Amino acid sequence: MKKRIIIMSSNVNSNKLVLKADESINGLLPAEQILVDSDQFSFIYLMEDKQEYTYIVLPDTIWPQLNDALVQNIPVWISFNGEQMELTNFHNELEYVISNIQGNSNYGEDMVKKVEEIFTR
Repeated sequence: MKKRIIIMSSNVNSNKLVLKADESINGLLPAEQILVDSDQFSFIYLMEDKQEYTYIVLPDTIWPQLNDALVQNIPVWISFNGEQMELTNFHNELEYVISNIQGNSNYGEDMVKKVEEIFTR
């Protein structure tokens, strides 16, 4: 099983959205790809080290802040105990995933509804 780091909260700080992780991000690099976990109502940003991918879980509780970051075009960063790193290509990936989910019943009716409610521009 892949390592999963869960985003516990988020806030805008110094004109960037900072996602607070539940464990260390040391040694990880952005893989610049977002997946969907429609069973858990989450987006998954991929990061990697030399051996494998790590899933950064973005639960629906922070989606309103993600939408704000998209609308305001502010960068998204991940943070844990002073470690910080920008999640590169985040906006392009999230916009792509959202456009695929909207109106697409393959993701499940509840996931589509939740995405359409939060990510309307």
